[in-house]
Amino acid sequence: MEKFCSIWKHTFWNGVGDDLHYKVIEGGQKFTGLPSLKTSSQRRLLTVVLQGAAGVGKTTLAKKWMLDWAQDHLPETFHSAFYLSCKELGRQGACACTFAELLAKKRPDAQEAGRQVLAQGQEVLVVVDGFDELRVPSGSLIHDICGDWKEPKPVPVLLGSLLKRKLLPKATLLVTTRPEALGELRLLLDQPLLVQVEGFQEAERRGYFLEHFEQQDQALRAFQGMKASPALFRMGAAPAVCWVACTCLKGQLDKGEDPASTCKTPTSLFLRFLCGQCPHLAAPAPRLPTGLRALSLLAAQGVWAHKSLFDGQDLGQLGVSEADLRPFLEGKVLQADADCEGCYAFLHLSVQQFLAALFYLLDGGAGGCGCGCAGQGIGDVRALLSKGERLRNPSLAHVGRFLFGLANEERARELEAAFGCRVCREVRQELLLAARSTARDWPSSSRADTRELLHCLYESQDGALVREALEPVTELALHLQSERDLVHAAYCLGHSRALRRLSLQVEKGIFAEKDRFQEPGTSQEDHLALCCWMELCSVLSSNKDLTLLEVSQSFLSHSSVRILCEQITRVTCALQKVVIKNVHPVNAYRDFCLALVGKETLTHLVLEGGIHCDHMLLLLLCEALRHRKCKLQYLRLGSCFDFTQQLNDFSLALEVNQSLQSLDLTASKLGDEGIKLLCGSLRHPNCFLQWLSLENCHLTEVCCKELASTLIVNPRLTHLCLARNNLGDSGVRLLCEGLSYPECQLQALVLCQCSITRSGCKHISDFLQGDSSLTLLDLSLNPIATGLWFLCEALKKPGCNLKCLGLCGCSLPSFCWQDLASALASNQRLEVLDLGQNAMGPSGITVLFETLKQRSSPLKRLRLRADESSAQTQKLLKEVRDCNPKLNIDCKAARAASSFCCESLFFMPRDNFPAIY
Repeated sequence: MEKFCSIWKHTFWNGVGDDLHYKVIEGGQKFTGLPSLKTSSQRRLLTVVLQGAAGVGKTTLAKKWMLDWAQDHLPETFHSAFYLSCKELGRQGACACTFAELLAKKRPDAQEAGRQVLAQGQEVLVVVDGFDELRVPSGSLIHDICGDWKEPKPVPVLLGSLLKRKLLPKATLLVTTRPEALGELRLLLDQPLLVQVEGFQEAERRGYFLEHFEQQDQALRAFQGMKASPALFRMGAAPAVCWVACTCLKGQLDKGEDPASTCKTPTSLFLRFLCGQCPHLAAPAPRLPTGLRALSLLAAQGVWAHKSLFDGQDLGQLGVSEADLRPFLEGKVLQADADCEGCYAFLHLSVQQFLAALFYLLDGGAGGCGCGCAGQGIGDVRALLSKGERLRNPSLAHVGRFLFGLANEERARELEAAFGCRVCREVRQELLLAARSTARDWPSSSRADTRELLHCLYESQDGALVREALEPVTELALHLQSERDLVHAAYCLGHSRALRRLSLQVEKGIFAEKDRFQEPGTSQEDHLALCCWMELCSVLSSNKDLTLLEVSQSFLSHSSVRILCEQITRVTCALQKVVIKNVHPVNAYRDFCLALVGKETLTHLVLEGGIHCDHMLLLLLCEALRHRKCKLQYLRLGSCFDFTQQLNDFSLALEVNQSLQSLDLTASKLGDEGIKLLCGSLRHPNCFLQWLSLENCHLTEVCCKELASTLIVNPRLTHLCLARNNLGDSGVRLLCEGLSYPECQLQALVLCQCSITRSGCKHISDFLQGDSSLTLLDLSLNPIATGLWFLCEALKKPGCNLKCLGLCGCSLPSFCWQDLASALASNQRLEVLDLGQNAMGPSGITVLFETLKQRSSPLKRLRLRADESSAQTQKLLKEVRDCNPKLNIDCKAARAASSFCCESLFFMPRDNFPAIY
């Protein structure tokens, strides 16, 4: 008990153990702490992992639980307990010792009592603190395992063996780690109970500020200032960061200064902390103080080496003396480590990362002007910002952000004034080049890469730098997962000038859910989010080149929707294409429609989501279509509307509107009765529709006669999709009757998955031979089987004008390939053929490829299922490509889910009409 009381006494934040929040996230929900496990009968083989960000209290909580155990007078809880600090043990490197000697480092009695400890088994508690500090190659711990108590092994091997339960197999283990090392730790553990340590919650942070300040109004002002920066407030879960914030802000408020600029970013806070804690380091001459250079070198070398604990040997290797560090020890920037005598650690990992960034900027130092220091294992700025290095060492990402923050001219001057040093300005140019390179690759980048660059640019608080960095960005997809993401995106988009396409996805929780009757900004909790959202949305009206907006999979609020719609309605907003998909709340669709009524620039609109019975929304849409300023050309209402009640209004709106050319009603509940009303409008002389999709609209053969007559009467309708409707052969027969009329000008017809068989193919073949205008036909996923023979007969006729034929997944028999080869040999128009998902076999491929060797073949694209690893297939492919180099053959059709005829050519041909994207 005396031993563990001593451990607790040396814990820096020993007064906050009861305020640290944690929750079980994996392995069980009834766990309330180790002391609650009173007897061995209540315990199984238990491994508890405390994981959380740096400084949130993992070590504090583990030590407190040990203290609670030590003060528990029930002897049956645990008989022995051992505390192992990986931060300290990691310094031993490859030095070998026995497991008994390892335990004896903190408990001298353990070596003599080895057999007794082993015998106690389940009554032994071992705390492994700071697994992430071990500094061993990834995966190495699982390869060298030791089960012998007395066999000397390197410390990492002994710890790995303990965690894999080869040593003390029945002991209770308590392990702490940061999230970045959790994956490596999981490889060693069997069914651990995972506990997320969250540190201070908002109430505890507020209480901490009130306790630190003498005046309540000052405390609340400082607290609100920190809360206004989501990144900084998130870091405030760590008690050390709260202490830094209180120390800095109290000093400013006591002088009557405004703390807003200090709370803007983590960089501004830690810079003020460094300058405030060590003011006596300032030198009258313009030279770098030795101490600051030494401290930044120590921090940088530690970050690159995954090291946060430094001893005299470390200092000597870097040429740093203890005298150099004394001012920083007095200022609490650096502190003596409680667990390891003669060693030092930074106040918080963020302080070390901040000083590591400073290393690259101090002119005259080893890393001046971003050069790094290869002799000490410190990479240059380019290495620091590389994705590969950041994946290997996540701390480098934080250093990079601080470097962007310190490159700000105002902060550079503040640093120079405080310490009499010169900050290298050339680093800013390197940061700009790296940022521009990342931004240029954004269309193909991951969401994480986009989020990281926006974080760095925001940290800089340098409008000119952000503007130059985002200069090549014309399209941007933002996935806003937190209020912090929103703040960063709003700031950066405010400096973007070339943006043309913007896609937004907003996760649940950023905006208050119950604000539908509040004015924007009236909710204190929602105020910052709405202000930043307003700043982000203002780009719609301030950037005349921004023409496409997509909002998808998003959870908005009444206030945030109103703000977005207000920007859309402005005259300066030049949006041409708007896509709204799966947005909450559902009444947001009404606001969007109302905002778009009379929007002259709007030409493309997509509304998709789970709203099936919103009659008011459909009325608003009809109003938009009837508006005299409506210039809408493309409208998609996929899986969005139930037209049962308002179809008549919608049909009348189509008769009035003279701009709409493309209408996509995929997955709408039209039915055969609905098609009758719609066809009435399609036959109206004022209807200018050219493209119509009725995919999966619950249609049957009953509606086919109406559709056929419409195709005869309306020569403007050139593209029709009826996929995934149960039309059957009789429905196809009725359609073909209309298609046979010379007045019909249909060019593309998609009949995928329409229950068409051999009989239906005969009807299709008959009208194709009659000089039809049809150039694209997709029959994919229909069991036509031997019906292919009729289609081949049509292809042989000179009157057949087909250029694209989709037969993907049509159950074509093996004996049909000779017929198809014969048809291809005589056809002079077919350019695209899809045979994917059909079993051709070696003989079928051979027959087909022999025909395709003809240079006169017009075919340009072919998809089929073939084994490219086969030597025979490879030989045939080479021969075909040599003889017919313009033919593109795709043999990977086994993974294809649908026909590329529909995907690539149908509905919005890019030659004639711009696609939505």
